[in-house]
Amino acid sequence: MSKLVVFSFLGGDLNQGFPVVTAQLWHQNQFVPVKLTGSLPAVPELSELYRRWQLLYAAVHQHFGSNQRIKVHSQDITNISVNDFDQVCQQLQANINAWLKFDSFQNIERQLRTLLSRDDEIRVIIETDIVLLHRLPWRLWNFFEDYPKAELALSNHEYASPQVLQKSPTGKVKILAILGNRVGIDIDKDRSLLQGLTDAETTFLVEPTRQKLDEYLWNQDWDILFFAGHSASLADGEIGEICINQTETLTILQFKNALKAAITRGLKLAIFNSCDGICLARNLADLNISQMIVMREGVPDFIAQEFLKNFLIAFAGNKPFYLAVREARERLQGLENEFPCASWLPVIYQNPTTVPTTWQELCGNFDDTKFVGEVPTKGKISTSKSQLRTVLVSTFIVAISTIGLRYLGVFEKIELQTFDQILRLRPKEDPDPRLIIIEITEKDIQSRQETTLGLKSISDSTLATLLKQLQKYQPRIIGLDIYRDFADPPNKLNPIQVSTELSKDNVVAVCKSRDSKYDPQGVKPPKEVPVERQGFTDAIQDPDGIMRRQILMMAQEPSSTCTTPYSLSLQLAARYLSSENIQPKFNEDSVQFGSKIFNRLKPGRSGGYQQGVNLGGNQILVNYRNTDFIRVSLEDILSNKVNADLLKDKVVIIGVTANTVSDTWSTPYSTGQQDYQEISGVFIQAQMVSQVLSAVLDQRPILWVLPYWGDILWICGWSVVGSLIVWRVPSLSDKGCAIFVTVVILYGVCAIALLKQGLWLPFIPSTFAVVASGVVIVLIQRRQKFFTIPQPLVE
Repeated sequence: MSKLVVFSFLGGDLNQGFPVVTAQLWHQNQFVPVKLTGSLPAVPELSELYRRWQLLYAAVHQHFGSNQRIKVHSQDITNISVNDFDQVCQQLQANINAWLKFDSFQNIERQLRTLLSRDDEIRVIIETDIVLLHRLPWRLWNFFEDYPKAELALSNHEYASPQVLQKSPTGKVKILAILGNRVGIDIDKDRSLLQGLTDAETTFLVEPTRQKLDEYLWNQDWDILFFAGHSASLADGEIGEICINQTETLTILQFKNALKAAITRGLKLAIFNSCDGICLARNLADLNISQMIVMREGVPDFIAQEFLKNFLIAFAGNKPFYLAVREARERLQGLENEFPCASWLPVIYQNPTTVPTTWQELCGNFDDTKFVGEVPTKGKISTSKSQLRTVLVSTFIVAISTIGLRYLGVFEKIELQTFDQILRLRPKEDPDPRLIIIEITEKDIQSRQETTLGLKSISDSTLATLLKQLQKYQPRIIGLDIYRDFADPPNKLNPIQVSTELSKDNVVAVCKSRDSKYDPQGVKPPKEVPVERQGFTDAIQDPDGIMRRQILMMAQEPSSTCTTPYSLSLQLAARYLSSENIQPKFNEDSVQFGSKIFNRLKPGRSGGYQQGVNLGGNQILVNYRNTDFIRVSLEDILSNKVNADLLKDKVVIIGVTANTVSDTWSTPYSTGQQDYQEISGVFIQAQMVSQVLSAVLDQRPILWVLPYWGDILWICGWSVVGSLIVWRVPSLSDKGCAIFVTVVILYGVCAIALLKQGLWLPFIPSTFAVVASGVVIVLIQRRQKFFTIPQPLVE
């Protein structure tokens, strides 16, 4: 069975140690990997030992007189013996194994060994950005002795899936072979080995110019890029260059665009049969090529040719890529009497998001059954169609899970808070000129010595005087937001005078519904006011204490002393609009004024309300005005200090704002203020009346929500959008940016919909679906690239 182990060295270096080392074990039957964590101590002596080994390696090969594909700097060479070099080799191997026996890292190795079998085909990837770690001969680790089908590959820490265009199979492996500067070396053998491949079509560029190389990479499709010639490392090992002819050298960056185009057109494997290829591989890996083979140090001609020969025989003979490299590398050991450390040189660089290619796949023969470990598979895996199917299935699962979490009320609190936050983005609005609030302040109550009247706040005498005075200003409608469920004590004022004022047709009084669970008594309306001019003031707070909804209508309990089915706000708005020849139509699920329909929130679940919220009666969302209302004090009215035009033909609401009366409420704007402030109930009533009048007369948006199935489609749609974007974006960092941008766009759409159209869209569940879908797709892509997914054989 094929397995993959990825070691990630995060932070630190050999001088400081690695506080975090992770190992991820992937195999075909797992959706997510087994993840193990450990650490490694500082080993500064390993850096010095490897540097000494490099110098001695160059000196030994110069001593043997072997032709190498890199120039040897004589100033770095000292007089040494072969025995000295052997001792350093043994010390290097001992130091590497001693370092990897550190307790915390041994815990990783022990657990891996319990999960791995000796017969497993194991790909081991060392993931790091530290050049020296890439140069270390990891094959000396005893682990590779115990697992004969394990082979090492290196990888940079950041990588992404290559974006490859589909191309028609030709039945041949297309190889672009660059035979560069040959001064002092023999590369004709490389040419003859490539020419001997029967299933390949090889194009040779012999000491090409930069322009010619660029044209060939841009204009044709290649499966393998091969280079033989001189190469070197620059800038302290950060940049690699190849000598394409006797006068020109190129770094990877200098023909990056052409290489990217070739990778997009199907280039899957690069072989640099030249010296010191670590930096070349690191630079080319940034372009997300699938895999490479390079030589970690200077390589003699004969060793380069022998490795190429043995690798091509194994790989073209349909051996798996990693096993072909291991076999070709190990066969070099028999030549180490003349070429010390030859088997240390070849190394694979692998993009962890891709599956190692096979010779049959490069030929385009996808119909033949191939075996990955013990599992037979059919055809080319991870095609765009199969990937898209996987994306859609995973997206569906994420969307359904998100909808389930929303159904359980997981997102309710933060959805309500986001609703408030978007409402607060609205710019300051002008006061509604149709409404005037007569406020009874603490000063009014104290100055008139009426505090003994309790909830009534002002006496019948004062109320009668107020109503009589208001009628002189000719308001269109007067709403009395003060409970009047009992009369003054005897000897105060003849009640008939109060009755006379309350009996006027433009006065609407309030009562409070009886509720057997929450308010078993309720509050009676004034007996002088018929039920047609009564309105209830029942209000409902959300679980966080904020009032976001108003009740337009509701059926009363049979025993309730408050029998009106209409709220005070609806009564005031309806009477005002009736004088504008706009008559209301009352339906079971809506209230309609002209063309404007106020649809109720559906009982049970509606919009962000999903769990445990009472949506009984005919409830709608309150579209608060971001403004204050015109207010006049009781004393100003009684003293006749108000301009008559201010109140004429207006909706006048009388209410108590004194702080001794507990009638204050939180709104979505309360939390946005520097000092959390609640507002008096009379202002809440004014907001409710204003939103009806503004919607009908000013075309101000009515807040509404999608039906339940609409929310489901919206969440599923954004889940799909998030999945497809992440699926198509190449690098991991770009995927993160894409998710962030998608969420920002989603927020903008939700804000515009709410502020301009009044539509409350499910932003929080959609955001969760976008992010969760993106994360799942990243995991799936990594798994799909790591392993072949078995498909049933067709008989």
